[in-house]
Amino acid sequence: MKDIEQFLRDNKPETPEEGQFLIETNARLSAVEGIKKTVDSERRRWRTALVVALLAGLVSGILLMAFITLYPVKPLQVDGSILEKAALALEGRKEILIGIIAVCALALGTVFMTRKKEAI
Repeated sequence: MKDIEQFLRDNKPETPEEGQFLIETNARLSAVEGIKKTVDSERRRWRTALVVALLAGLVSGILLMAFITLYPVKPLQVDGSILEKAALALEGRKEILIGIIAVCALALGTVFMTRKKEAI
Protein backbone atom coordinates (compact mmCIF):
# COMPACT_ATOMS: atom_id res chain seq x y z
CA MET A 1 0.00 0.00 0.00
CA LYS A 2 2.83 2.39 0.81
CA ASP A 3 4.38 1.64 -2.59
CA ILE A 4 1.25 2.82 -4.36
CA GLU A 5 1.05 5.96 -2.23
CA GLN A 6 4.70 6.71 -2.89
CA PHE A 7 4.22 6.15 -6.62
CA LEU A 8 1.28 8.56 -6.70
CA ARG A 9 3.19 11.20 -4.72
CA ASP A 10 6.19 10.92 -7.00
CA ASN A 11 4.28 11.07 -10.29
CA LYS A 12 1.49 13.45 -9.22
CA PRO A 13 -1.14 12.29 -11.70
CA GLU A 14 -3.56 14.84 -13.10
CA THR A 15 -7.08 14.56 -11.76
CA PRO A 16 -10.10 15.76 -13.69
CA GLU A 17 -12.40 18.44 -12.40
CA GLU A 18 -14.07 17.46 -9.15
CA GLY A 19 -17.64 17.67 -10.50
CA GLN A 20 -16.92 15.76 -13.70
CA PHE A 21 -15.10 13.03 -11.76
CA LEU A 22 -18.08 12.54 -9.43
CA ILE A 23 -20.50 12.42 -12.37
CA GLU A 24 -18.40 9.76 -14.13
CA THR A 25 -18.00 7.78 -10.92
CA ASN A 26 -21.76 7.82 -10.25
CA ALA A 27 -22.44 6.70 -13.84
CA ARG A 28 -20.02 3.79 -13.41
CA LEU A 29 -21.60 2.84 -10.08
CA SER A 30 -25.04 2.87 -11.72
CA ALA A 31 -23.73 0.57 -14.46
CA VAL A 32 -22.35 -1.78 -11.81
CA GLU A 33 -25.72 -1.80 -10.01
CA GLY A 34 -27.43 -2.70 -13.30
CA ILE A 35 -25.02 -5.57 -13.82
CA LYS A 36 -25.63 -6.81 -10.27
CA LYS A 37 -29.40 -6.78 -10.84
CA THR A 38 -28.99 -8.71 -14.10
CA VAL A 39 -26.76 -11.31 -12.46
CA ASP A 40 -29.17 -11.70 -9.55
CA SER A 41 -32.14 -12.21 -11.88
CA GLU A 42 -30.17 -14.82 -13.87
CA ARG A 43 -29.33 -16.66 -10.67
CA ARG A 44 -33.00 -16.69 -9.69
CA ARG A 45 -33.95 -18.09 -13.11
CA TRP A 46 -31.27 -20.80 -12.85
CA ARG A 47 -32.46 -21.79 -9.40
CA THR A 48 -36.04 -21.92 -10.63
CA ALA A 49 -35.02 -24.02 -13.64
CA LEU A 50 -33.06 -26.35 -11.37
CA VAL A 51 -36.01 -26.81 -9.01
CA VAL A 52 -38.38 -27.42 -11.94
CA ALA A 53 -36.01 -30.00 -13.43
CA LEU A 54 -35.62 -31.69 -10.06
CA LEU A 55 -39.37 -31.86 -9.49
CA ALA A 56 -40.02 -33.07 -13.05
CA GLY A 57 -37.44 -35.83 -12.63
CA LEU A 58 -38.83 -36.79 -9.24
CA VAL A 59 -42.43 -36.93 -10.47
CA SER A 60 -41.51 -38.85 -13.63
CA GLY A 61 -39.43 -41.28 -11.57
CA ILE A 62 -42.29 -41.88 -9.14
CA LEU A 63 -44.77 -42.38 -11.98
CA LEU A 64 -42.47 -44.78 -13.82
CA MET A 65 -41.77 -46.78 -10.68
CA ALA A 66 -45.51 -47.00 -9.95
CA PHE A 67 -46.15 -48.12 -13.53
CA ILE A 68 -43.44 -50.77 -13.31
CA THR A 69 -44.74 -52.01 -9.98
CA LEU A 70 -48.38 -52.16 -11.08
CA TYR A 71 -47.76 -53.68 -14.51
CA PRO A 72 -44.84 -56.10 -14.27
CA VAL A 73 -43.46 -57.63 -17.46
CA LYS A 74 -44.02 -61.33 -17.94
CA PRO A 75 -40.81 -63.35 -18.21
CA LEU A 76 -39.69 -64.05 -21.75
CA GLN A 77 -39.05 -67.49 -23.09
CA VAL A 78 -35.43 -67.66 -24.15
CA ASP A 79 -34.90 -69.19 -27.56
CA GLY A 80 -31.41 -67.86 -28.14
CA SER A 81 -31.75 -64.34 -29.59
CA ILE A 82 -29.49 -61.63 -28.18
CA LEU A 83 -32.40 -59.29 -27.48
CA GLU A 84 -34.24 -61.89 -25.43
CA LYS A 85 -31.09 -62.72 -23.46
CA ALA A 86 -30.57 -59.02 -22.72
CA ALA A 87 -34.21 -58.67 -21.63
CA LEU A 88 -33.87 -61.72 -19.40
CA ALA A 89 -30.68 -60.34 -17.86
CA LEU A 90 -32.38 -57.01 -17.13
CA GLU A 91 -35.56 -58.58 -15.77
CA GLY A 92 -34.52 -58.28 -12.14
CA ARG A 93 -32.84 -54.89 -12.65
CA LYS A 94 -35.48 -52.87 -14.44
CA GLU A 95 -35.50 -50.23 -11.70
CA ILE A 96 -31.84 -49.51 -12.37
CA LEU A 97 -32.53 -49.18 -16.09
CA ILE A 98 -35.41 -46.79 -15.47
CA GLY A 99 -33.22 -44.82 -13.06
CA ILE A 100 -30.52 -44.47 -15.70
CA ILE A 101 -33.12 -43.30 -18.22
CA ALA A 102 -34.42 -40.73 -15.71
CA VAL A 103 -30.90 -39.43 -15.03
CA CYS A 104 -30.30 -39.12 -18.78
CA ALA A 105 -33.59 -37.23 -19.15
CA LEU A 106 -32.58 -34.79 -16.39
CA ALA A 107 -29.17 -34.25 -17.97
CA LEU A 108 -30.75 -33.66 -21.36
CA GLY A 109 -33.19 -31.17 -19.85
CA THR A 110 -30.33 -29.29 -18.19
CA VAL A 111 -28.43 -29.13 -21.49
CA PHE A 112 -31.50 -27.82 -23.32
CA MET A 113 -32.08 -25.18 -20.61
CA THR A 114 -28.45 -24.09 -20.92
CA ARG A 115 -28.67 -23.79 -24.71
CA LYS A 116 -31.95 -21.91 -24.47
CA LYS A 117 -30.37 -19.43 -22.06
CA GLU A 118 -27.35 -18.93 -24.35
CA ALA A 119 -29.67 -18.24 -27.29
CA ILE A 120 -31.41 -15.46 -25.35
